[in-house]
Amino acid sequence: MQTDIDPRHLIGRKAYDRNGTRIGTIDEVYLDDATGVPEWAAIRTGLFSRDAFVPLEPSELIDGALHVPFERSLIKDAPDFGVGRHLSPEQELQLYHHYGLDVGAPPPLPDHDFGKLAGQE
Repeated sequence: MQTDIDPRHLIGRKAYDRNGTRIGTIDEVYLDDATGVPEWAAIRTGLFSRDAFVPLEPSELIDGALHVPFERSLIKDAPDFGVGRHLSPEQELQLYHHYGLDVGAPPPLPDHDFGKLAGQE
């Protein structure tokens, strides 16, 4: 998704699945802790239903609506963590796995020479 969108402008917009079926309305947007980039949207899936988390990447904002490239049934079956609270790294990992998205491994630590081995001059 384009990252120049103000996340506050996503709240209240409609969301649709890959087939164009309406999922619901965006209630909240969650930002990445490290980058501040919008990462997840919580979508109210019905009047008496819960919010489902969907990844904003690879979703698209088209004509003022969020189009999520997943089936409605997969979205509705996403893990329920409640809204209004911080998503832990473990919860985010569960969501990534649920949607079958690859989570990049953290960058490798730099290879430092921490000193000479005993007996080597």
